[in-house]
Amino acid sequence: MKKISKRRAVFIVVWLFLIFLLLGLIIMLKEPPGETESIKELMKDGVLHDKNKISLFGILDVNPALISAYVVTAILLIAAVFIRIFAIPKFKTVPGKFQIVIEKLVEFFDDMAKGNSPHRTGFIAAYIFSAGVYIFFSTLFELFGLQGVTTEGHSIALPAPIADINAALAMGVLTYVMILVSGIVCNGVKGGLKVLKDFSLPISMSFRLFGALLSGLLVTELVYHYIFLSFVLPVLVGILFTALHALIQTYVLATLASTFYGEAVEPHHKKAKEEKNKNK
Repeated sequence: MKKISKRRAVFIVVWLFLIFLLLGLIIMLKEPPGETESIKELMKDGVLHDKNKISLFGILDVNPALISAYVVTAILLIAAVFIRIFAIPKFKTVPGKFQIVIEKLVEFFDDMAKGNSPHRTGFIAAYIFSAGVYIFFSTLFELFGLQGVTTEGHSIALPAPIADINAALAMGVLTYVMILVSGIVCNGVKGGLKVLKDFSLPISMSFRLFGALLSGLLVTELVYHYIFLSFVLPVLVGILFTALHALIQTYVLATLASTFYGEAVEPHHKKAKEEKNKNK
């Protein structure tokens, strides 16, 4: 017991020393060392990526978010192939830990599809699963801090793919086209016209994705920019905001996509009967 108490005392003393040392450094330093860009320039580059571009195989200069998108897509495709070939054939009646995780993930999106779009659930379940997994891991991608070299020779951390407005628009438009085509296939021209009425849907989805990640970027950059907040706190803020955005945006897009898809593919004759029953 005496040895344990001594260890605890030493541990407490060390932590107190580090805390006071950290506070002393915060008080002594008044300005961020080596600060070359204003917060406005940092935010502008974080959104538009108009300065720090990366050469794509020496053919074209592109936004670093596009490189991030290719990396995330390649990782997910390779992981899917390995899981399908090596893991799924070994699944058992009594599941292991990895099998439980995979089954719960599939079950979550399948239940969401059945709840929001009870008609033709197979396709939308697969779509929101794919889109949700991509959004989740592409949002977490920035936490790994993978480096890329710009055309000017500078090293930068590759951002989250959805942090680029073009990627967010592409995801929103793709989801809208999927719902539109599904409406036409299931209900003909009337189904397509019904979806076309919601012309603001792709813009809404795109700005939800982009706005959420932009807010996280804004908070993180502000914390990094000011010296009194730039010790320890950025790590916590970055991880918490990124993980929170990954979960929220995955859930929001999957819910919206499955809900609008369910409305688009719902048979018209069944809906008419339900309205008549309500009126009676």
